[in-house]
Amino acid sequence: MRNRYLDLLRAAAIVRVIVYHLYGWPWLSVLLPAMGVMFALAGSLTAASLDKRAAAQVVTSRLRRLLPPLWLLGLIAVPVMLVTGWAAESDGEHPFSVPSLLFWLVPIGDPPGSDQALDVWEPLWYIRAYLWFVLLSPVLYLLYRKAGWAAVALPLAIMAALDVTGFTLPDTADAALWDFVTYGACWVAGFAHHDGRLTRLKLWIAGPVALVLAAGAYYFMRDEGTYDLNDISEAQALWSLAFVLIALRWQPSMAWLPKVKPLDRTVTLINNRAVTIYLWHNIAIAAVWPVLTFLALDDLGDRIGHAGDLLAAFLLTILAVLAFGWVEDLAAKRRPRLWPAGPSTRSADAPVGTVANPASPSAPAAPLSAPAAPSRASRVSDTASAMANLGDAKRRQTAASAMHRLPANWPPIPRAENRGPAAPDPAGPGTSAPGSSATSPIDRPDPVAADPHTDDPGLPVAGRRAGALGGDPGAKPALPAGWGASQEPRESGPDDATEWFRGQHARD
Repeated sequence: MRNRYLDLLRAAAIVRVIVYHLYGWPWLSVLLPAMGVMFALAGSLTAASLDKRAAAQVVTSRLRRLLPPLWLLGLIAVPVMLVTGWAAESDGEHPFSVPSLLFWLVPIGDPPGSDQALDVWEPLWYIRAYLWFVLLSPVLYLLYRKAGWAAVALPLAIMAALDVTGFTLPDTADAALWDFVTYGACWVAGFAHHDGRLTRLKLWIAGPVALVLAAGAYYFMRDEGTYDLNDISEAQALWSLAFVLIALRWQPSMAWLPKVKPLDRTVTLINNRAVTIYLWHNIAIAAVWPVLTFLALDDLGDRIGHAGDLLAAFLLTILAVLAFGWVEDLAAKRRPRLWPAGPSTRSADAPVGTVANPASPSAPAAPLSAPAAPSRASRVSDTASAMANLGDAKRRQTAASAMHRLPANWPPIPRAENRGPAAPDPAGPGTSAPGSSATSPIDRPDPVAADPHTDDPGLPVAGRRAGALGGDPGAKPALPAGWGASQEPRESGPDDATEWFRGQHARD
């Protein structure tokens, strides 16, 4: 039985990703630190698998479900970037080179791309960060089992050492290092969620610890002069861990969710297609105004305003799900489905004899006495029902979290109202964002199927050391005018929307 509370958290995080990337509202990073939650969920799921299977099998399974959607994106994006002049760029962020294309196959480094296609490749360093967390998980889990809560604090201690010493590595390694120290505590806290240590932590301990962490995050926000956590790695790490300690310690009843069928189906769909949503939603946001312009609906979109932008972004993301989501099924060795949003076969509050949440000591346990032996007819009927429902019961569930920055030059067309400034563009997002999960093949029973979270690898996102993209990494952002306006300078775009649609808009 899947834990629908965790499914709901993933779905909420993904929606937050899209809204944040579209509008850049800094307060969203405080309201829901989606990236930290996703890393914690992924850590919990990975620990569950490591308890049941060999480390090599766990790592292989996670990567098998993560990489094919990336390969499909690269199969489409790389040729398009080459046709549109990537090879001719001499001063771009990622000058074209054939060896660097290997990162599209195995993203131990950031998959590269042209400057014109910034919105395509910029989110992909989250995939790189998740890959490294998966590779390190066997060692991290062993360390956690030996050191307990000290292992949770280790990434924060390393971050403090980096801040004090100013130690840096070459760009690719430095980005991976800051991903680890920013979200590593959340990942290891996921281990504590899995084995129940987090749930057993007394509220009178967890609450004050979370308050201290939140106070530390506030200190760094005041010091840096911005309320956008995605621009401050230290604040992001502290607040994300504080949120995780409370959110994952809580296990509310989800009996109400199946009664709200539209929401229940939406949660199921988002979990089953979260990798696709993550990889393509930023492209969908960047395509909103070109598509409206092509359809001669840009005036309508301008009148509708923010709601129209969001609706168009959702619709274009849905088109991407329909066009490319099937690869997630193939990666999980399932029959491809066009729209996997059917009613969930997972009960919200599992009956006695099932496991609703293995991390919670209050989860239902096995019955105290053996039930009466079922009749032959009952056994045949139950077996047939189980086989019929197997495809729906074992679903891949993934989720991604938020990037820190808006797509390039968003919104491209000026509006009448004052949009205000936007948040500074970090050099590597100390940010938010991606990863999530998957299920086992239908034709081969998963040895960890009894665990409600084991099949889901979790797709977290990652952060980089905060700093301006292509600018002075030591510069501090300006204090925002308020919570509702991001401080990243935005390009309003040319007066002629058609010119922008042709790709002649300015870079950030």
